[in-house]
Amino acid sequence: MDDPVNHPAHYTSHPSGVEAIDITRHMNFNLGNAVKYVWRADLKGNSLQDLQKARFYIEDEIKKISNVEAQNLGKGLSE
Repeated sequence: MDDPVNHPAHYTSHPSGVEAIDITRHMNFNLGNAVKYVWRADLKGNSLQDLQKARFYIEDEIKKISNVEAQNLGKGLSE
């Protein structure tokens, strides 16, 4: 049964039979979203848009990690 809110067709139509949420719930927000968009890119009809969304979340995670590393480096220099 297709439930457009909780289980739209593109959620459950991956060839593996696995739902993206079963994997991504074990990741942080950015990485989980990136995986979700890559996972379902070929299933919704607009692969390019989904890959661009995945790239957005990957770039946001890179910025976040870079900021944390820069802050940690700054702390090390002031000690």
